[in-house]
Amino acid sequence: MQRDRVLIPVEGLRLAALGILASRGPTDYATLATMVRLFATSYGASPVDVMSSSIELLRFEGLIGIGDEGEDPGSARVTLMPGGREELERLMLAPVRVSSASSRLMVALKIRFFRLLDTTGQGRLAEVLGDTLRSERARLVNLRRHMEGEDPGFLAWLDRDIARTGEDLAWLEGEEASMARQRSRDDDPPA
Repeated sequence: MQRDRVLIPVEGLRLAALGILASRGPTDYATLATMVRLFATSYGASPVDVMSSSIELLRFEGLIGIGDEGEDPGSARVTLMPGGREELERLMLAPVRVSSASSRLMVALKIRFFRLLDTTGQGRLAEVLGDTLRSERARLVNLRRHMEGEDPGFLAWLDRDIARTGEDLAWLEGEEASMARQRSRDDDPPA
């Protein structure tokens, strides 16, 4: 946690793993790792941050138990231990920042100073931001497909994230169209 007790990304991965075990019960190692990875990367976590070492750390800390691996380590059953239930509650009750302040700040600054770029630069920036939003929306839609049967409240929240991303993209595309019209007017010789 940070000084203000706000969760940091690696704790989000712990929360994902412990929460999946608490809600689904014992799960094989490979399935748990895949579910944590899918969920975290769908919300923009770096794939490097989501390696299985975080699951091994939970085991080392005694928060989860991993059964006999046999010939296939991925088939070992992972269970939530009592300390894992306590850690899950601690993580659930810790404050969070609703959105990444740094990424929202960077986008806001780019929009604020957008007009400082020449028309070519504006077009390139709009394309970069549009690609980012389309990619984010695609990740969220993919996650939604994999979440059928989950808690209806969570699905409604996820649907709101998808809709918000679509609204941001529609706004950006509207701005792009407005800029294109302005460039066209600027390029037309006076009559």
